[in-house]
Amino acid sequence: MTEAYYFELFWQTMRTLRGPYGCPWDREQTSDSIKGNLVEEAYECYDSICRSDANGFLEEIGDVFLVALLMVCIEEDNGSFTLADVLRLAHEKLVRRHPHVFGDSVIEATPAAVKQQWDDIKANLEGRKREKSILDGVPDAVPPLERAERLQKKAAKAGFDWSDVSGAREKLDEEIAEFDAALDDVAPNSDDTASVEREIGDVLFSVVNLARKSGIDAGHALRLANRRFNDRFRYMEIRMKERGDALSTENLDAMERFWQDAKRSR
Repeated sequence: MTEAYYFELFWQTMRTLRGPYGCPWDREQTSDSIKGNLVEEAYECYDSICRSDANGFLEEIGDVFLVALLMVCIEEDNGSFTLADVLRLAHEKLVRRHPHVFGDSVIEATPAAVKQQWDDIKANLEGRKREKSILDGVPDAVPPLERAERLQKKAAKAGFDWSDVSGAREKLDEEIAEFDAALDDVAPNSDDTASVEREIGDVLFSVVNLARKSGIDAGHALRLANRRFNDRFRYMEIRMKERGDALSTENLDAMERFWQDAKRSR
């Protein structure tokens, strides 16, 4: 069977689910109601790639496609646009942004040169010129850690950056000191933590900056840290269960010993 056959089969299955005799859940969805599903499936797909899970990747990328196609089906029903509109515009954009392949553009055959040409076409040919700030183009909806890194890269491209990693490291020390001062100023049992929240935000932003200047993807580093924490905590849970002890502050010493065991082996 061909790709076209399975694409048509998949699309018609989606149309059936959205039809008058289809699934009540699918029929009541809107693009707004399932926008979170799109992000969730994308992250599950991302995770399968990070874990080098080929079978998981195969399944998860299909789930991303499923949610995207369901959104298209919903918008067709609303009269907003059609599947043909989506495919036509995506195809035209792909051709337009690759004139070195489909046109007569002659550029240096490097990824960097192709990326620059892509950006130039977006800004000049497609009229997506920045109107207000060099930071335009970094959406608010991007996850905070990734958005921090992208904002910093935009600023760095304009020359607003530390000359080396030591400047970013000193800035982190400065922000930690300001966080400590804000924490000291908060009265015991006070709910007024706005200043502490602001300073911890600056600390997090500075950590992302330090990672960037060190050539580290902060998001990936945090995912690895989350995975290590998950593995070590699960190991500790198993060992505590074998001892017949509960996870509690009263058993913190034993929990810490197992944590350190897990840390040495994981």
